[in-house]
Amino acid sequence: MNPFTFPLDAQRDLWERAADDAASVGAIPEGLETMADVEVGQTPSEVVYRENKLELHHYEPLVPEEERHDVPLLFVYALINRPYILDLQDDRSVVRRMLEAGFDVYLIDWGEPSELDTSLSLHDYVNRYIDNCVDVVRERSGQDSINLLGYCMGGTMSVMYAALYPEKVRNLGLMAAGLCFDDTGGILELWGDEDFFSPSAIAETFGNVPAEFLDVGFALMDPVHNYVTKYGNLYDNIDDEDFVENFARMERWLNDPIDVAGTVYCEFMEQIYQENALHRGELELNGERVDLDAITMPVLQVIGEYDHLIPPTASKPFNEQIASDDTEIMEFSTGHIGLSVSRSSHENLWPAVAEWFAERSGDEGAPAEPPEETAAHPDAAVVEDVETTEDDAATNLQELDGVGPAYASRLEGAGVVAVEDLVGADAAVLSQETGIDEGRIRRWIDAATERAS
Repeated sequence: MNPFTFPLDAQRDLWERAADDAASVGAIPEGLETMADVEVGQTPSEVVYRENKLELHHYEPLVPEEERHDVPLLFVYALINRPYILDLQDDRSVVRRMLEAGFDVYLIDWGEPSELDTSLSLHDYVNRYIDNCVDVVRERSGQDSINLLGYCMGGTMSVMYAALYPEKVRNLGLMAAGLCFDDTGGILELWGDEDFFSPSAIAETFGNVPAEFLDVGFALMDPVHNYVTKYGNLYDNIDDEDFVENFARMERWLNDPIDVAGTVYCEFMEQIYQENALHRGELELNGERVDLDAITMPVLQVIGEYDHLIPPTASKPFNEQIASDDTEIMEFSTGHIGLSVSRSSHENLWPAVAEWFAERSGDEGAPAEPPEETAAHPDAAVVEDVETTEDDAATNLQELDGVGPAYASRLEGAGVVAVEDLVGADAAVLSQETGIDEGRIRRWIDAATERAS
């Protein structure tokens, strides 16, 4: 990007800023050296299965065998970018959080497709690769069914797999998964509209869709941040070693994209985005319909409130389409990548996710009834599907969007036992008494007020 294409005022501000902060310039070489030396994906693992470019990693346990859960957990990553975003550094590693919680953890690293892999389809990835990996984990663990946790596109494919092989999935976790595209999928759905965009033309031109094509497209969704703001932040914090290391790890991942097999790219864009076939129950893989009524196992969705890649509206409606009577949504105040790497997510969200899986990973399988409460920090919004009668609907706090059992318990402890009790409440005082984010409480008060009017 040519800096001299910026407006004159913006150029002047940049030069003045550079002059004012000249003392920091001396730290840049050392900062850049720090950036060059960072490491990622350091949690020890071994490859226990290979097929084509795929590697199935098994991570070394972090707790004694007697403290581990019987049912293992398999991460199904997306076909875009490298999976070490789930293991970026020790204190921001989703893999480590689940290991610390006592799970036996596996992860699929898809590798990068070659020109020989252009024709790989959703059928290949779901019915072949994922199924083979699941069978390896089942055999190694001695369990008939295992836990799946799919991230982004990996979550979408995990849904397909769970519908086709429900007997092999004990619990299904979906993290920022694109599932519903009926004018709900944000910018990507708009850009991918069939009236303006032809995935087949891209695949016919390149074979496999180039990583650079995808990388630039994602960056242009927030160009000011991706091309300007974040580098200003780096400059401001160049003498902060922790900041520089965190920045460098993220940059390494962001600049390490991979190509996507042409056929699966076309299928995903045309059938999932443009036709909304998965959500409509019309998707077929190798002639077999992906029947959402077959998804009867417990389902957890982990969603970023400010996710611009997969907005909440592209995920939430999915729970209404499946047959499971044990569904839950944890919506956290972060974005698509922040779910994996933000400090707050690791302190507040992932312990709740681990507990959800733990409660459903006992020897006897999933509980007959959903647990009464999933513990979560105030910043983790837990939303459950709760049955209510006409008589109690007016007073049930969990009728408000974002109020699950954990939040309801906190509100009740502060004397708020019914929806109408929120009308006229002081958000600041209630936030202090409950430990719940004030902005979240204000939204509940507004909803309660509107409901009462």
